[in-house]
Amino acid sequence: MSESAPTMYAVASGDRLKTLMERTGTGEAITSRELATAAGVAHGTIGALMSGAQLTVPEDKARAITAALGVELKVLFIRAERVGRTFVPVEREAAV
Repeated sequence: MSESAPTMYAVASGDRLKTLMERTGTGEAITSRELATAAGVAHGTIGALMSGAQLTVPEDKARAITAALGVELKVLFIRAERVGRTFVPVEREAAV
């Protein structure tokens, strides 16, 4: 039995991630190292998402990051699907 690939999520915006880190759901700021530790992901992953060097993460990491920030998944991430060798957002970001 083959395992299916994890659902991937694309970060909506590195700037949005930075803004959410400045004021988490608790109202407190969090550093990239603190966020990485709280979410159980590599510090480099957080930095790469902020800079745009990395656009997608598996669902479990996306959920861990948003939980550590105290926000809903859709506030920061958009579900992505593979098209060839690239992941593209499945849905467009809603106008705010």
